[in-house]
Amino acid sequence: MEIVNRNTLKPVVTPFFNAPTNTFSYVVEDPTSGACAIVDSVLDFDYAAGRIGYTSAERIIDFVRERQLTVEWIVETHVHADHLSAAPYLQAALGGKTGIGEHIGVVQQTFGKIFNEGTEFQRDGSQFDRLFSDSDRYEIGALNARVLHTPGHTPACTTHLIGDAAFVGDTIFMPDAGSARADFPGGDAATLYRSIRKVLSLPGETRLFMCHDYAPGGRELQFMSTVAEQRAANIHAGDGIDEETFTHLREERDRSLAMPRLIIPSLQVNMKAGLLPAEDVNGTRYLRVPLNTL
Repeated sequence: MEIVNRNTLKPVVTPFFNAPTNTFSYVVEDPTSGACAIVDSVLDFDYAAGRIGYTSAERIIDFVRERQLTVEWIVETHVHADHLSAAPYLQAALGGKTGIGEHIGVVQQTFGKIFNEGTEFQRDGSQFDRLFSDSDRYEIGALNARVLHTPGHTPACTTHLIGDAAFVGDTIFMPDAGSARADFPGGDAATLYRSIRKVLSLPGETRLFMCHDYAPGGRELQFMSTVAEQRAANIHAGDGIDEETFTHLREERDRSLAMPRLIIPSLQVNMKAGLLPAEDVNGTRYLRVPLNTL
């Protein structure tokens, strides 16, 4: 009987890019069993038409079925503010358990008030199958996965270290893009710096998979870096850049940024594990637009 060393397994990682939101989703596959996880999925949304689409999710479903994979986990690295999650749609089609960082309750408390969700909205993360704590471990087939709490962009951000691959969400971008904003409610630039350095304390060969890439300077899209590359070249938080410098740079940059185009629908849906609003009495679903709040 062959004994599998879980600590040396390298996951097979397949990216899926959603161009309207510049988002990468991933299927993370155990090469020994066909078990997999889906990270940061995207539901298509035409904001002007108020129309949901499933093309991006169906690409992942087709891939999983063609590869005859078994979905064990559908992971959110955080409550995204720039796209809607396809987690419920994928779970209905493929199974698996949904998971997010345990500090989702902080996000739900904040935005539950902003969107006036009422007492029926549970603010304890119970919409998800599992809430991950810092240093929690779970398995994808024979792969070991470990959770790092990496707040700063949001209070509930997590990085998922699966084999030699880390899925960093919006904690860090490609070296020439630096880092994500830290000015959302509950965000903090100094905290984000410490989270980035936590990620960059992993072994240098660790592969880092981005949630977004905006191709600065018109270069080709990129979705993967390494700890060593980031430490050497990240323009915001590489080696030699201290917390004070980063915090000043990040806060100055954040003051110049507009809000994400899909922030209002995204937060309402994603803080509820991707569940769409219930139908109103006329059979139509509605999202709220708070005025003079965000």
